[in-house]
Amino acid sequence: MSTRPQRHPLLRPRGTLAQLTTGRANGFGALRLLLAAAVIVSHVWPVGWGPLDPLWDWSGGTTDLGKTAVLGFFALSGFMITGSAARLPALRYAWHRALRILPGLFVSLVFCAVVLTPPLYLRQHGTLAGFWSRPDGPAGYVTSLGSGSPTAGWDVSGVLAEGVRLGTNFDRSFNGALWSLKYEVLCYLVVGLLAALGVLRRHRRLVPAAAAGLWLLTASRLLDPPSPADPLGGPSITVPGLGLLSGHLLLRLGLVFLLGSAARLWADRVPLYDGLALAAAVVLPVTVRWGGYPEFGHPALVYLLLWAAARMPDRLRRVGRRADYSYGLYIYGFPVEQALALLGAARLGKAGFLVCALAAAAVLAAFSWHCVERPALRLRDRALPWARSRAASAEGA
Repeated sequence: MSTRPQRHPLLRPRGTLAQLTTGRANGFGALRLLLAAAVIVSHVWPVGWGPLDPLWDWSGGTTDLGKTAVLGFFALSGFMITGSAARLPALRYAWHRALRILPGLFVSLVFCAVVLTPPLYLRQHGTLAGFWSRPDGPAGYVTSLGSGSPTAGWDVSGVLAEGVRLGTNFDRSFNGALWSLKYEVLCYLVVGLLAALGVLRRHRRLVPAAAAGLWLLTASRLLDPPSPADPLGGPSITVPGLGLLSGHLLLRLGLVFLLGSAARLWADRVPLYDGLALAAAVVLPVTVRWGGYPEFGHPALVYLLLWAAARMPDRLRRVGRRADYSYGLYIYGFPVEQALALLGAARLGKAGFLVCALAAAAVLAAFSWHCVERPALRLRDRALPWARSRAASAEGA
């Protein structure tokens, strides 16, 4: 009686993506926290010393650690948000997304404008005279993001301009990390539209087809910036409410988002192989270093992250279940680093600067989650404000 040879463990499927990421038994929380911390690590160099992080030079201007982490965020968001859009009515989905993003973002803008920057301005000038009334003052900073202005999240009353003049700072944006939010909001709107049109339920093949179309555009390099030193250059589009969007960034971020979205819709047919994850872990740095990163490195990154979420050790699967600090780390990390640079923390060296930045950002992220984000999320399952008013009108009639 012959027996079939056993395949090597690396070549045996561990199960499908749907089986290994059921409910909350996954590592998405730990991965999001790691990616948010990676963004803070990446910004140590440009904020405190000027040049981008070492991955930029090693990749020949292809990417840096922060941009790679943002791509990872979009891949995970595509996976998680698509499940929400497919499950919820359109208005409820929009309500959930707004509650997750806007309250924390608004409070972070107010915090930077009225808590963080006044002491820095006072330290520079010895007085607060003129701080509140300048055209680029706190009010303009808080409202600039909603205007779609290309300088949204930049200086507050010239605090950073003075830091650049004194040589303590090298970036003129108080929260340069906010650039990715308008791209993420656009992705949320696209997924919501697909859900409203029934694509996510009845025509889900269109999502991987759209991802394939973006991949072909990426491979064509038609929307690439004119040079690595000008990542925001090249073709661009203007979206009402979001402002000017780089075609290059829109293509790259949209590709990984749709790959994550397609993986969610077909999770019951996506097998997870340790061997394929190992191959992706090789392809990713090879393409970053020697070329082919957008075409092959991006899909490898998406698969590697989804595999990691499914194969995460049990202890790490608990991260983010009760408290999700990843968003708070992301929106507070950059202003914390700018404030530290203004205070001369670069003299501590990169390691000391990073430790201070992570510690301060973690405190603010905890504040954001416990005092702003979680209370806002408790409103998710309540009647929508417009639905409640419509019901009251009908009852009165």
